[in-house]
Amino acid sequence: MKSKIPLITGVCVAAAIALCAAPNIPAQGKKSPAPEAAASASSMATETSGKPARAIPYRGKVASVDAAAKTFTIAGKTGSRVFKITDQTQIMKQGAPATMADIVADEEMRGSYWKKSDGSLEAKKVNLGPNTDAAETRKRSKKEKSADSEAAPTATP
Repeated sequence: MKSKIPLITGVCVAAAIALCAAPNIPAQGKKSPAPEAAASASSMATETSGKPARAIPYRGKVASVDAAAKTFTIAGKTGSRVFKITDQTQIMKQGAPATMADIVADEEMRGSYWKKSDGSLEAKKVNLGPNTDAAETRKRSKKEKSADSEAAPTATP
């Protein structure tokens, strides 16, 4: 009996090591070719990771506008970025709806954009003009609320 205990222990340890060392290989089925999807709002909602896409914020001054191509350029410290305007783009000027014609050079703007798989930047929102006092107040109140909620201890029973 004494000679069987080390044998059983050795077999159990070897089995545990073999199970831990085995790579997790998922079952591979037939892969069908994926159809080419056109760029649309629904395709922007999911990235390759499966998480919904999130718009990236931007701000700056307009360097140039190309009304024929429906693009505008914002010059930055490291380089300039060209944004495309689409039918889904929301353009606002001081809180009121605006058009592509309202975008002029040397005007402050801010908004958000999506980075497409081909590297192009598609504007989601465009807010023309400097930040208003109401928007600044809203930003400050949000920061204060988040700071208060982090500082306030929660009671746990």
